[in-house]
Amino acid sequence: MLGTTTRRSLLTAASAMRILGANDRPKLGIVGTGGRGQYLMRALNKMQDQDWVAVCDIYDARREQAEKITGRSVAKYGDHRRLLEHKEIDAVIVATPDHWHAPVAIDALRAGKDVYVEKPMVHTPKDGMALVKAVRETGRVLQVGMQGRGLQQFVVPKERYIDSGVMGKVGMARTWYLSNSGYVQEPPPGMEQKPAGLDWDRWLGPGPKVPWNPNIYFSPYKWLHYDGGMIMGIAIHVVDSAHHWLGLKSPAAAVAGGSTFFYNDGRDTPDVVSFILEYPNKATVTFHAECLSAPGVKTSAGVEARGTGGVLHSERYETQKSWSYAPNGKFSKEAAAGGDGVPATADVVLKDWMSCIQTRQKPIANVEEGYYSSMACFMANQAYQKKTRIVWDAAWNI
Repeated sequence: MLGTTTRRSLLTAASAMRILGANDRPKLGIVGTGGRGQYLMRALNKMQDQDWVAVCDIYDARREQAEKITGRSVAKYGDHRRLLEHKEIDAVIVATPDHWHAPVAIDALRAGKDVYVEKPMVHTPKDGMALVKAVRETGRVLQVGMQGRGLQQFVVPKERYIDSGVMGKVGMARTWYLSNSGYVQEPPPGMEQKPAGLDWDRWLGPGPKVPWNPNIYFSPYKWLHYDGGMIMGIAIHVVDSAHHWLGLKSPAAAVAGGSTFFYNDGRDTPDVVSFILEYPNKATVTFHAECLSAPGVKTSAGVEARGTGGVLHSERYETQKSWSYAPNGKFSKEAAAGGDGVPATADVVLKDWMSCIQTRQKPIANVEEGYYSSMACFMANQAYQKKTRIVWDAAWNI
C-alpha cells in the first residue's frame, strides 16, 4: 500500500538517482508480470538487450516466468516496495491489475524511479490528482500505456486532416469497442483452489476482502473495483484516441446507459453499455461496447470524427485500409483518401518512454493526458452507476 513519504525521504530518493548518459541503458524493474507485463517485457527486449534488475508479482509462477524473459538471474519479489528499495533501478513498469496502478506508480515515483503505467492510469479523481502531484513534485518521467497515440492509423490522419484544419469544426467523435473477449474469459481448469504461491490478500489490496475467486483473478475486467468494466477497461483505449485527435481535456458532463443482459455470472458491470461525454469546446464523444458477440465475432474498435470538413474514420485493429477520409464538399476541397495502419502494439509509446528517460522530455502519453482520459471514463462510470448526469467538479482541476 502507499507508504508515508516525507520531504526528507523524497530528497534522499532524488539525490540517489543515477545520471544516465546518452548511451546508458536504464536499469529496469517491473511490477505485475502476468500476460500484459510479460508482453511489455518482450517488446522492450526486442528493442535492445535490456538491463533487468528485479521483477515483482503476487504469484510465484508469474515471477519465474518473468525471470526467464529477462534471460538472466534477477531479484524476485511478491511486494513491490521491496523492488523499489533497489537504488540501481532507474525505471519501473507497472502492469498490475488496474486497482493497483495508482498506489504502485506513486510509490515508484516517490522512490525516484521513472514509470510506465498501464491504462487506465487511475480509477478515481483522488488517485489521479495524487499521481499528477507525485510526477510534478519528483520530476520523474511517467508514460501511460495509451498506445493509440503511437499507432499510424491514428497519428497520420490526425496530422493530415485535424491538425491541418481540413476537418474544420468537429462536433462529434464516435468511439466503439465491440466483441472484446476479455469480458467473457473463464479461469483455466484446476484453479478452483488457490495456488500456494499466490498472495490473494495482497492481490485484493485496498479492494473488497473476498474469498479466493479464480474468476476475479483471471478476469478482473468484469468487476467495478478491479477494472471498472468495459467503461474503464476498454473505453479508455478509444476515448483517449478521441482526446488525442481533438485535444480534449476535462469533460463538462457525462450520461450513460446499459445493463447486464446475458452474463449473470456474478459480475457487477454491464455486458452492453453506451455513454455520451460533453466537452466545453462544443464537442461530444460517444462510446458503445458489448461483449455478447465475443469471442465468435472479430473485435472492432475505433474513432470516427464528424465535422464541417467531413468524416474521418480509423479502426484500431485493422492494418489494411485502416483509416479513411470522406470530405464534405461544402467546406472542404480535399479529395477522399485512406491508408493502412500497423498492428496495435505498444512499441511506439515504449520507445518514446525510453527516449524520454534519457532526454527528460515529457512523453506523448504523459500524466496529464492520462488523467483527463481516465477522468472521462470515471465520469461515465459514475453516470452508469448512479443513473444520472455527472458534471465535472472544479475540485478535480489539476
